[in-house]
Amino acid sequence: MPEPSQLRLIKRCLLFRKWDGAKLIPHITRGVYVLYKQKPAGSKQFSVVYIGVAGVGRNPKRGIHGRLKHHAERGSKKGKWGYYSAFEVHDNITRDEILELEGLLLHIFRHDPRIKLQNRQLGLRRLKKVSRVERWKQ
Repeated sequence: MPEPSQLRLIKRCLLFRKWDGAKLIPHITRGVYVLYKQKPAGSKQFSVVYIGVAGVGRNPKRGIHGRLKHHAERGSKKGKWGYYSAFEVHDNITRDEILELEGLLLHIFRHDPRIKLQNRQLGLRRLKKVSRVERWKQ
């Protein structure tokens, strides 16, 4: 019998891994990933550089593994990160839920001056709808 899940959304994760070619991650893995730069080198402090999702296309041809390799080989963030975290979602988590999770993370870090994200999001429509004050007065 498989071990019961510890988390509702996340199936498994790799945290603060030095770039290793994403060897442990299967090719089409759906979920969220984060790229970090170590500051200063050799310390245990990391700055978030990028938050992304993978495996959310209609017919995904690559997942977190492919996205990380793309960033490492020819992506615009080349040389600006050396560590990553990968969060695989459970199979029952929908494409929209993965995108919502990414949007929420981007929204949280949007105005943090310590974090220089290379990807920005203008807004999360659904989050704005549920953030209206009237919804709290029910």
